[in-house]
Amino acid sequence: MTRFSVRKAAVTAAALAAFAVSCGGAEEKAAPPSGGATATATATTTADRTPAEEAPQDTGTPEPPATPGPERVRDAFAGLQATLDNSCATDGCAYFLGRVHEELLGLDRAMKADPKGPGHFPEPIALIAELERELGTDRSTANLEKHQKSLLSTRHRINTWMQDHPDDYR
Repeated sequence: MTRFSVRKAAVTAAALAAFAVSCGGAEEKAAPPSGGATATATATTTADRTPAEEAPQDTGTPEPPATPGPERVRDAFAGLQATLDNSCATDGCAYFLGRVHEELLGLDRAMKADPKGPGHFPEPIALIAELERELGTDRSTANLEKHQKSLLSTRHRINTWMQDHPDDYR
């Protein structure tokens, strides 16, 4: 082997060793290297660990809340607002009306699950309930097209209501 190949192999081996040590750090505790003394590694077995050591390590990232918080209402409202510049002409009625309907249902779920309680969003929840009674159980494109005016009116009225309550979506 040439001197370059040996050096390249040594650098690669060192990098792989450093990577292996960083990945296996929880399993082994190595003594710091010293000048002429030999370092020994002590392997810790599962039986040697305390329950605190067995528990999952905190990564510093908070767990998401079990129920949607205000961010969820904000996100659901943003999805509904994303439909404001669209129409049957730009997206086709089946997709567009289906999306508006799904965004309204998502906003309804988020508002009902919000920590402030569904009583904090009485008008939007009532508007969506009224639309759902009108639509019935038929989610076909033909039924959505038949109720297109109500669907878009509900979207508009909820958008107006939310604009008057910026603390709920900003």
